[in-house]
Amino acid sequence: MPGASAEQVHIAPSLLSADFGRLAQAAAAVAPATDWLHLDVMDGHFVPNLTIGPPVVASLRPHSAALFDCHLMMTNPGEFLAAFRDAGANSVTVHVEVGDTAALLEEIRRLGMRAGLALNPDTPLAAVEEHLAALDLLLVMTVFPGFGGQAFMEEVLPKIAAARRAIDERGLHVLIEVDGGIAEGTVEKTARAGARVFVAGSAIFHAPDPAAAVRDLERRALDAIA
Repeated sequence: MPGASAEQVHIAPSLLSADFGRLAQAAAAVAPATDWLHLDVMDGHFVPNLTIGPPVVASLRPHSAALFDCHLMMTNPGEFLAAFRDAGANSVTVHVEVGDTAALLEEIRRLGMRAGLALNPDTPLAAVEEHLAALDLLLVMTVFPGFGGQAFMEEVLPKIAAARRAIDERGLHVLIEVDGGIAEGTVEKTARAGARVFVAGSAIFHAPDPAAAVRDLERRALDAIA
């Protein structure tokens, strides 16, 4: 996957903040403004919440042409990678905290999907550095995963900047994604630190016009790195 230039940003609306009874309509509401959708998969073990699985992804796939950016917050993601591929996932992100990282990333790629790796706010960047060359996307969590609507953690900003330096110094094409509390004010800070993919839920789906909210976040990110 090509890396993002300084002029490229992607807003990935998180369906975690949408009405789960109207996911197709939520996807359609943001389609005019972005070609990404972020799907949070929580298993009730790795994180204290349950959300969706492959059947929901498969049900949504016919209603959206977007890139499905699936974030697997699961203790056993390897058992479900093929199911998510078959359901229509384009990109799958697993957590470094789960372990068996190299094998998971290799399997994601073997299945033909983009490979992402996530780390929690209290996990040091050193935990993922050996895997950077195998990635399309590095997801730096700016809240502890499990629930939407949490406050952005300012203390994660130096980690984002360090990840940007590590990627650039190695000449890698890895997008840095941020997730948690992304809204007006925080999208600019994370963009300046080096993020180029911004997962936003409440700021988009709780807005009167979700597509306009996406465009506003995109403009703010672009202005921050101009």
